[in-house]
Amino acid sequence: METEETYTKAELLEKLTPKEKMFCHEYIIDWNGARAARVAGYKLERDRQTAHDNVTKSYIKQYINYIKNDFEKEAGLSKLKVLLEQTKIAFSSIAHLHETWIKRKEFDKLTDEQKSCIAEITTQLRANRNAEGEIEENEYVKVKLYDKQKSLESISKMMGYNEAEKINHEITDKRISKVNIHRVK
Repeated sequence: METEETYTKAELLEKLTPKEKMFCHEYIIDWNGARAARVAGYKLERDRQTAHDNVTKSYIKQYINYIKNDFEKEAGLSKLKVLLEQTKIAFSSIAHLHETWIKRKEFDKLTDEQKSCIAEITTQLRANRNAEGEIEENEYVKVKLYDKQKSLESISKMMGYNEAEKINHEITDKRISKVNIHRVK
């Protein structure tokens, strides 16, 4: 039986095989050991047994705990990444999606940043009669961007721009004689 040693992160990374590392990262997705073993490249017919063997090894348990306690890093998230995404939306404009005030840019000519600000695109074909009485089909496209105001509020909150204000009133002779407003931290 294996003793419960404690390893540093560097020691764990050195001790784990590539398959074991992959198993750990897959395992924390849905806690399905058999699936994690298959994805990591272990034999299909032994996936359940391999999963059981892996999760009982102390160094694998420690590595799983290490990565599950740092989901932000595992998912590639950071405050800066969230702030940058919110900034794209907050400072986007429908004008960025048009060549002129009527003609819109082709979707494949939009930048990834411009595309990421689009919440919804709906199209509709309408049949209209022209002056000669012929029926013409016209495509109407509606582009909806994500809410700029919500993004600005989110940025303000992240940056601490919306700290609560406290108002102090000094009352003398039933009148307000002085009002001090200051930020509460």
